[in-house]
Amino acid sequence: MSQAAVAARPLSDLLAAERARFTAEHPRSVAMAKAAAAHWRGGAPMHWMNDWASPSPIFAAQGVGAQITDVDGKLYDDFCLGDTPSMFGHGDPSVAAAVSDQIKRGAGFMLPTPSAAIVGKLLAQRFGLPLWQTATTASDANRAAIRWARAVTGRPVILVFDGCYHGMVDDAFVVLKDGPGGAEPVMKPGLLGQVHDLTATTWVVPFNDLAALEMALASDQVAAVLAEPVMTNCGMILPEPGFHAALRRLTRDAGTLLIIDETHTISTGPGGYTRAHGLEPDVFVLGKAIAGGVPAAVWGVTAELSARMDEAQARIGPGQSGIGTTLSGNALAMAAMRAMLTEVMTDAAYAKMLAGAERLVAGLNGVIAARGLPWSVVHVGARVELVFADPPPRNAAHMRKVLDHEAVEALHLWLINRGVLIAPFHNMMLVSPVTDDAAIDRLVAAVDGFAAEMGEMN
Repeated sequence: MSQAAVAARPLSDLLAAERARFTAEHPRSVAMAKAAAAHWRGGAPMHWMNDWASPSPIFAAQGVGAQITDVDGKLYDDFCLGDTPSMFGHGDPSVAAAVSDQIKRGAGFMLPTPSAAIVGKLLAQRFGLPLWQTATTASDANRAAIRWARAVTGRPVILVFDGCYHGMVDDAFVVLKDGPGGAEPVMKPGLLGQVHDLTATTWVVPFNDLAALEMALASDQVAAVLAEPVMTNCGMILPEPGFHAALRRLTRDAGTLLIIDETHTISTGPGGYTRAHGLEPDVFVLGKAIAGGVPAAVWGVTAELSARMDEAQARIGPGQSGIGTTLSGNALAMAAMRAMLTEVMTDAAYAKMLAGAERLVAGLNGVIAARGLPWSVVHVGARVELVFADPPPRNAAHMRKVLDHEAVEALHLWLINRGVLIAPFHNMMLVSPVTDDAAIDRLVAAVDGFAAEMGEMN
């Protein structure tokens, strides 16, 4: 099947049939969404819950291991895993026991608990940065890192990569848009309620473009580069050989801090992409999976940066810095993080995840080869992406051009109706240590069925 044929395939009939099937097979979810809409906008407590391809939200009854059961009794192999918070499986016994024990003794004291000292040491040992702070989400952690970067450098600008996503951080909502004079920075289309021109203090360059990066850093205005080591939020884009070494060299030469956000790339291995590939960030950010689904994030800094932070704090004297939230570092989150770092995020768990991911990659590549599809598979550790392009794009501008939103919606709904969940954003899949081979094979078979259906429609 040619690229042109894939792009032109008529999906309206397929989508209509799959939507009708979903509605017929999920009467309780549909009814709950209608009832919930009286008080929740869109029928769900968070509008992202409406971003799935299903015509109404799926109401979950429970998650066990790598499977979810909905209120209609439908069982799903879960390759979304809450979009990473449940990366090691739902309802882990170690986390459940730690959280249950702590909640009986209090959840938040605005005081450290005995677990705090242990968690801090574990974070330093695992990720290599000596000094840490907590936040409630990765969004909060990234905001704190950005504020501190500006405070210690005295510089106003943050540099990000086109197509990035770092949570609900205003500074990251700048993209490149083609204009008469070439690509130009603009605030991300669809950004609501922003009254300030973010392009004044956020600069953006294409991922993997070292010339553009070097040009931007030639100014003395850039406080920090904020980056995922592998772009995972616009379709997965891997760094080209030598990119990270050059990024670190250029930032150091420019006196610019390097913030590495590992919220997704923690799928790489026990120490994240940073440890696996020898990166040397000034700030390391990790959210989502670190507390097994309990809202929490952490961010670590080098000793040198910590000293500069102390100097900046001393200059302003005592009082509110505007950095931090009351729930950060609460006792419940600390208990969950301690369990995750000691009992769940183990070398053995990662070995199972990575082996499962390799099986999934091989299976998807087998489908692509057997059916002659112009698709490709990209992965970082246990995180796998099916891309409707071959070769896979090297930057976000190319990814936007090849991203077929209708085909993505059709694939996702097809999978849902066959008992498989993948992340609702592009074609991202995550393998947990409790995902079994049979579930991986069912996902591959469902993708093959979708590909076969597409072939018959052309």
